[in-house]
Amino acid sequence: MRAAHADPAWLASERNARVALSFIAEPGDAFIGAMLGSAGAIETFRAVLADDAALAGDLLPGRPGSSRNDQATTDRQLARLRSRLDYLPTLARIDLWERNGFRLVCPGEPEWPTQLDDLRETSPVVLWLRGAADLRFACLRSVAVVGSRAASAYGSVVASELAGDLAARGITIISGGAYGIDACAHRAALTVGGSTVAVLASGLEVGYPLGHTDLFATIAQTGLVVSESPPQKAPTRPGFLVRNRVIAALSRGAVIVEAALRSGALNTARHARELNRPVMAVPGPVTSAQSAGCHELIRDWAAVCVTQAADVMELISPLGDECTAAAGAADRDPAVPAERLDPVTVSVLQTMSTRTGRGPATIATLAGVDLDTAMRCLGLLAAAGYAERCDQGWRARRTTQPTR
Repeated sequence: MRAAHADPAWLASERNARVALSFIAEPGDAFIGAMLGSAGAIETFRAVLADDAALAGDLLPGRPGSSRNDQATTDRQLARLRSRLDYLPTLARIDLWERNGFRLVCPGEPEWPTQLDDLRETSPVVLWLRGAADLRFACLRSVAVVGSRAASAYGSVVASELAGDLAARGITIISGGAYGIDACAHRAALTVGGSTVAVLASGLEVGYPLGHTDLFATIAQTGLVVSESPPQKAPTRPGFLVRNRVIAALSRGAVIVEAALRSGALNTARHARELNRPVMAVPGPVTSAQSAGCHELIRDWAAVCVTQAADVMELISPLGDECTAAAGAADRDPAVPAERLDPVTVSVLQTMSTRTGRGPATIATLAGVDLDTAMRCLGLLAAAGYAERCDQGWRARRTTQPTR
């Protein structure tokens, strides 16, 4: 089998060159990110293959004719990347991952959330997704809910109530899939039939932590499991902190439910603040070391103290949307204009009634699509505000249905 970099025709595509770079670059690699922003993926990968520091230096923005010290640094970076060319999988393995339900999304594609561009040079090279929802639409109305892995009973209850109330109002809950607060937030969103996105520090094939394999599978049925790492990659200790920037960038604000002074959740709060996202913290007992980080955020970082979903909605909702949000998801306007929906999604929507629900299999049959396509469209329609779950399955919200 041929590795991806051994097939010049495959690498002639900007998208495929970007995919290849994602296997040899670490998440958040600013060196690769700078060249991608300046010259694109094809030229960047050619510079790596050629091991040409002068060429790479010319591709870096603002560094034409770079100094000897700069070229020495570039030499080291190129050597690091070239040493990882063996990490590139065979083309057959990439096809197998996609057949197994993993899909790739690149910048500029319809499903790519444009708010990730706020990360500039450290923006993900690609994202691997598993799940029924559309990532861009799911993140239009979203909030990150994160906190301690060793959550207390108090933290678990607060996280569940807060995430469940927000999800019931149509807000997508974004978290890291870890034990503790993250898991409480994901499960609460699922319980109320809401949307949730888990951003992993490992590849999707590994699915760390392994104890959450069933949780990730449940999330994928209506939401998304996301990673910027290749599917087979195991997590690393620094990788969890690097992953947190993606959680912060995808969301419209970050809520820290429970965090000790050295908690990784504070790292997510720091990224959110740097990205100009609202940072919110839930107060805890003054005697609890598990809430000391939240208290520090409120005291020293000017984080907003929140105790209920309505507090969060005031900060993440657009001006004038607070009242509609407080009234619940059923009363708010769709987050995506009807003309932005693709024809297949419209055909799925037109099979649903506002009065009674229908099961996904019935909807798929009536729309003339397979079940996987129907589930993907239902996730998109729920995130966009056109559809909702009910006891009988899925129904359309009381809003004007688009026609084509």
